[in-house]
Amino acid sequence: MTTTNEIADKIATDHNLTKAQGKAIVEAVIASITEAAIAGNETSLPGFGKFKVKDTPEREARNPSTGATIKVAAAKKLAFAPAKALKDALNK
Repeated sequence: MTTTNEIADKIATDHNLTKAQGKAIVEAVIASITEAAIAGNETSLPGFGKFKVKDTPEREARNPSTGATIKVAAAKKLAFAPAKALKDALNK
C-alpha cells in the first residue's frame, strides 16, 4: 500500500521540494477532488482516470439473520473509472 506521505515524499524528491511542500501539493489535489465530488462534478485526470459521483436509489434488502425486509436509503457514492492508458499499463 502507498500512503499520502510516500506520494508526497516522491513528489518532493523528484521536484527538489521539501517534504512539507510535497505534502501540501498532495493534500491540495485531494481537497480539489473532494470539493468537486461534493459539488457533484466529475474530476478527470488524463492518463489516470475519472472520479464521478453516482446516485444509488433507495432499495429493499433482506437482513440475512432474520430474513426481514428492510429499506436501504438512497445515497451517493464516488466511483473511479481508470483511463485506457492506466488499464493498458496494468495489463502489460
